[in-house]
Amino acid sequence: MAAPRCSRCACLLLVFIYSLYVVVISEEPTPGNEQHASVVENPQTAAETEKQPTEERRWEATQVDETVPDDAAANKQDLPVPDSVLTSTPPLKDEFQEELVIRPLHSGDIYASFQFRTVWETDFTRGSKVSHYRLFPKSLGQVISKFSVRELHISFTQGYWRTMQWGQPYLPSPPGAELWVWFQDTVTDVDATWKELTNVLSGIFCASLNFIDSTNTVEPSASFKPLGIANGTDHRFLRYATLPREIVCTENLTPWKKLLPCGSKAGLAVLLKSEKLFHSSFHSQAVHIRPVCQDEPCKTTSLELRQTLNVVFDLHASGQGKREWSLFKMFSRTLTEACPLASSSKIYIDVTDNPEEDQFELSPATHLLSQAVVLGDRRTFSVYDLTQQVTFGTVRSLNVLIRWKSTEGDMLRPLLHAERYVAGYGLQTGEIHTLMYNNHPFRSFPVLLLDSVPWYLRLYVHTLTVTSKGKDNKPSYIHYQPSKDRMRPHLLEMLVQLPPHSVTEVTMQFERALLKWTEYTPDPNHGFYVGSSVVSALVPSTVAMNTNITKEQPLFSTFFPTKEESSYFIRVYTEPLLVNLPTPDFSMPYNVICLTCTVVAVGYGSLYNLLTRSFQVEEPNPGLAKRIANVIRRMRGVPPL
Repeated sequence: MAAPRCSRCACLLLVFIYSLYVVVISEEPTPGNEQHASVVENPQTAAETEKQPTEERRWEATQVDETVPDDAAANKQDLPVPDSVLTSTPPLKDEFQEELVIRPLHSGDIYASFQFRTVWETDFTRGSKVSHYRLFPKSLGQVISKFSVRELHISFTQGYWRTMQWGQPYLPSPPGAELWVWFQDTVTDVDATWKELTNVLSGIFCASLNFIDSTNTVEPSASFKPLGIANGTDHRFLRYATLPREIVCTENLTPWKKLLPCGSKAGLAVLLKSEKLFHSSFHSQAVHIRPVCQDEPCKTTSLELRQTLNVVFDLHASGQGKREWSLFKMFSRTLTEACPLASSSKIYIDVTDNPEEDQFELSPATHLLSQAVVLGDRRTFSVYDLTQQVTFGTVRSLNVLIRWKSTEGDMLRPLLHAERYVAGYGLQTGEIHTLMYNNHPFRSFPVLLLDSVPWYLRLYVHTLTVTSKGKDNKPSYIHYQPSKDRMRPHLLEMLVQLPPHSVTEVTMQFERALLKWTEYTPDPNHGFYVGSSVVSALVPSTVAMNTNITKEQPLFSTFFPTKEESSYFIRVYTEPLLVNLPTPDFSMPYNVICLTCTVVAVGYGSLYNLLTRSFQVEEPNPGLAKRIANVIRRMRGVPPL
């Protein structure tokens, strides 16, 4: 019964399909007999021609920005376009670039700086909601949209940048964690939004940013101006905080790499091997989000996400001893391809001090050279373009080798340098010294100093002194916000003019506070950290700076905006301070607790045993003769004695 029923259903299905096919063929118009004949003779070709307009329309709906030939454009105009395609909004354009800059240092160390830039043509400041993400990470996009963030800058640094040995970094950052955010003027409660934002970022980057609260957050009035487009600079919407004791580890690097469009699977990100990066003298990773202009009149804006990673490999700590570096020796990996989603992928080797290859030898050699103005100096770079297949050669692998030939040569001293230390003796009072060096031979320039000091160091502002070349140097601008115990820290901002070739010293005395016993850290004798001072300045440039922000330039030279050709902006961080506070003897409570517990256990235990133990009278044991007699009596069947 089942077989005839199945055959009957199959016949009905074939009849239905054939009738549907006839109806569709009859409804389609036929331009001529020749075309109809060709369709009948080759039905497969007809099916392909029917699918082609549909595919073209689908690509047209998702197309972002592509140059279309005139013939193709004319053909597309003839095609029928559905109304949904005409009314749909075009998708937002985005672009991804990646760069690696390698600077050989005169000490034999090597400095590598990674730059990953994602530009998205969108504007969150207008309240637009975006639900589709392609290259821009969705986690950060939702954070910016939810908390109305205009700019976000966060960095995690392990180690201290030695300016006098390594020169100025491309992107400076203080030891530990640093976070500063500009909110939009639509935010009503900035403090509550700031607290919630730090908790969310703590989860995204697996860091201790949730320890940021009002006791280590300040509102700078002059420092940390917006680095992107800013309609207003009301400092009420700015928050700045540091965690100088934050330890950077693999758990911070992994979520940072996941924000990249290609992750760590392709492109320059394959070199980011944690066991190599953290076995270095200096390591810093950062995320910067800001609005930027697309053209010079700045009629349209985009959102820029810049992920940076700076690392310095020490010659002696690496264990190799030879003054020879390569990608494999630094990162234990080589490059085989660029990120498929990147529009630009390049490696820059700084060869400014090696014009005739008398200092070091570069292998494989490249004929591409590029010049860029970096930190007020014109530098020359050898360029490896990873988007070109000829860069990898026949072995399909790129391993750039730098072999030193000579150890001679002097490093150009940085024009601005800053240091800080604590003086004094005892655990009651002390003095903070901040030194700012102007190494320019004949030019003076102003600098803006920012100091954020915890509330438990009570500053004596009347002891503030600023001296240059043995004379008093009166600041032209001072902003001081006193602290409140357990509520907010001290904030001091000063605008000081640095004379040429001089050292300016800023000193201030303080008194150490006595904390509550619950406010001490688990290791109070280690000390308490004080965040780095921040020195911002416009330093005179030896060459004309480029003020066109829309001109295509290397990423490492376009982070800080330049408004004047004669100077460039620079930011310098000092060392964090480690201050000892009056600490009680936490071992004494432990000893008291141990002694008390011992006395209570012995006394109470003895009394408890006396009160709860039951006593029984035990008969004395019979003698040996009596026991022998009882044994004999049992053998004879007589009752024992």
